[in-house]
Amino acid sequence: MSTLGSTWMEHPAGEIPAAIEGLIFDCDGTLIDTMPTHFAAWTRALGPLGIPFPEDQFYSFAGAPSVKIVESLARQHGRDLPAEAVARQKEQYFVEYIPRVTPIELVVAIARRERGRRKLAVASGGTQDVIRKLLASVNLLELFPVIVCSDDVAHGKPAPDVFLEAARRLGVAPGKCAVYEDGELGFLAARAAGMPIIDVRPWYLPRKIER
Repeated sequence: MSTLGSTWMEHPAGEIPAAIEGLIFDCDGTLIDTMPTHFAAWTRALGPLGIPFPEDQFYSFAGAPSVKIVESLARQHGRDLPAEAVARQKEQYFVEYIPRVTPIELVVAIARRERGRRKLAVASGGTQDVIRKLLASVNLLELFPVIVCSDDVAHGKPAPDVFLEAARRLGVAPGKCAVYEDGELGFLAARAAGMPIIDVRPWYLPRKIER
């Protein structure tokens, strides 16, 4: 836990300590309410393969690269799946669904408020192509001069690589960056990077998939 005090970590309107010079935001489920849309894409991609993917299990993978998710499911079900092809198909379906997504305004408001006061970055388990399309779809792309994704680093979350690379590109020491996240893998990655973590999940109710 950070020694900077926790009030700012618990309330979106809290005053961020002066010692924090960089803010690094996850994208999916943190800046943009994409998780139900990702779940719909996964259901569509995995259904014809006969691979079950319950919603609770899906949420446990928050922040993991798609290929790693397929590989894990293949091991779980004893299947030999073409992980990259399945992941690519899932991402294609997700891109089709991008018009469904909406920003998570409480978190976006922090980035807008802090623009010009602190350096801002996105660090995501997604790919550059998809994350940039997502940010552009809700008019957030220009807000973040630094965007680091799984295809920019050797290891995705829970490794700290995306957060450390974001800090490097911002020109800010890791300990002076705070991470806004919604996924357990992201929390592990931020801790490994030595960065204070703000769990945004209590600030909003995720919009579940419409059945």
